[in-house]
Amino acid sequence: MISETNNASLELYLDLLKRSLTGTLYGAEPDVENESQVTFWRDFIQHYIKGVAVSMLPIVRFDNLQSCIASVVSDKVPGDFIETGVWRGGATIFMRAMLKALGETDRIVWVADSFEGLPEPDAEKFPIEAEFHQGSVAKDVYNHLAAGLDVVQANFKAYRMLDDRVKFLKGWFKDTLPGAPIKSLAIMRLDGDYYESTMDALTNLYDKLSIGGYAIIDDYGEDSWTYCQKAVDDYRRDHGVVDPIIQVDRSCYYWRRTR
Repeated sequence: MISETNNASLELYLDLLKRSLTGTLYGAEPDVENESQVTFWRDFIQHYIKGVAVSMLPIVRFDNLQSCIASVVSDKVPGDFIETGVWRGGATIFMRAMLKALGETDRIVWVADSFEGLPEPDAEKFPIEAEFHQGSVAKDVYNHLAAGLDVVQANFKAYRMLDDRVKFLKGWFKDTLPGAPIKSLAIMRLDGDYYESTMDALTNLYDKLSIGGYAIIDDYGEDSWTYCQKAVDDYRRDHGVVDPIIQVDRSCYYWRRTR
């Protein structure tokens, strides 16, 4: 049982960690709800791509992740944590840090990424994804969101979170996830951006999600450049998943598995 004093200290630590990972110790993050998408994307590129942030998640998504972690720990939901699509590693660093702070020693944090950027979508099946992928912004500004394994591991090390409870799955999800030695999951956070990456994660991981565990979909609310929402809706329909989807912010949604 966490005492009131210890709980306050934990909240202070996690708040500081979130602001450090998001690069908001000294300033505000880009406003994801900004009605001007031109202004938002300009601020997004300046803050994240050109800045020092270790994560692109807005604070509200970290709050959601923190709540999900606290829930599965409190309810003793069995299983590891995974993020598919980690960029510089911020969300998975937070997962490991919170588990350490809570004294949880029997869960692994799985860090799954190509560490080479986004896969090229099939232009016939996924035209808007292909158009985005080939665009100058995705190629020249975002560098297809590539962050090398050495960069991510260095970030883990900088936060003193690189230990034997962190496992890296390097490669395309279609190659790494089917044979990954994951027995069960309590949290699966999917940030693969595209239809096939999202579907690969759901197909290979959802059956391992424990009852009471959480599925978090980072780009479910996006429809101008990705078919992520379609992948989730297709999977849920085909596998009879009826748990209500809850909105975190404009883009991010999640649900808790009940059966």
